[in-house]
Amino acid sequence: MKVVRFHSPGDVRIEEAPQPQPGPGDVLIRVRACSTCGTDVKIRNYGHHHIAPPRVMGHEIAGEVVEVGAEVAGWQAGDRVQVIAAIPCGTCGECRRGRMTVCPNQESMGYHYDGGFAEHMVVPAKVLAVDGLNRIPDGVSYAEASVAEPLACVLNGQNLARVGPGDDVVIMGSGPIGCLHVRLARSRGAARVFLVDVNRERLDLAAALVHPDATVCGAETDVIDEIKKLTDGRGADVVITATAAGVAQEQALQMTARQGRISFFGGLPKDKPVIACDSNLVHYRELTIVGANGSSPSHNAEALTLIASGAVPVADLITHRLPLDRALDAFDVVARGEAIKVTIEP
Repeated sequence: MKVVRFHSPGDVRIEEAPQPQPGPGDVLIRVRACSTCGTDVKIRNYGHHHIAPPRVMGHEIAGEVVEVGAEVAGWQAGDRVQVIAAIPCGTCGECRRGRMTVCPNQESMGYHYDGGFAEHMVVPAKVLAVDGLNRIPDGVSYAEASVAEPLACVLNGQNLARVGPGDDVVIMGSGPIGCLHVRLARSRGAARVFLVDVNRERLDLAAALVHPDATVCGAETDVIDEIKKLTDGRGADVVITATAAGVAQEQALQMTARQGRISFFGGLPKDKPVIACDSNLVHYRELTIVGANGSSPSHNAEALTLIASGAVPVADLITHRLPLDRALDAFDVVARGEAIKVTIEP
């Protein structure tokens, strides 16, 4: 079978590989869709400390069960499934407290285990042990189901930031994650959603799909002033920084309303993780700053339900669909910011 395999920074190859065989507790799937994200581009360029090459990449996975291990119950050939990316251990103190997104023993598909940029993939027993293999609801395509994983991360972020009815919400970053944040905030009853980016072309592409109440281009205007104007000087109830830019986090502090919430959704570069924070703003305005890191198995299941119900449509966000042998082209499209979501269909 064909796979997309990481060997070293800058060296990702489309190769032939033997079809994997499931162990007693594993499930073998035929991958039908595996979506790409900015993380894949970062891995291609720089590698990752959790990846011991060679490694098959891809972590936004949907497919069809082909074979189940002798000890697996409840699954059979032909089942349509979505696979979690982040695999909590399920047994540590954090997991037992229900905090699976911050499991210190977490492993990941495409990092510790071969991922979904392949024709076939083994779903490890550890995934099944934490209910991380989800049935795709009727009416949801494989491509849509592959977007459940990033939507699950967005869901975790908005739960932590308590996005709810009547909120004015600012989303900073108009990539696929930003678009999903707009859609999810709408479904949670946000009064208004404003979308911010420094790239006018990318902002317009996203806005044409997700229709925020207003867009603000940071290359053309002062973002803080514009958000204050849009909110009659009050600021936003929630600001979500869906971008790896420290300046966005610093701006978020300046444009959040009293008792507002700020989600540092996008992590910063490892060599530049420190920002300037006016502690008195946080203190006197009673601001809440929360991080957001990945998703749990239950977030993935809920994301599939949101897609199936139509509460968070995702099909139109998939702007490019490419075969496996064009996966390297897909990474280039993502890197240039020419797409919202690029899905590989092996």
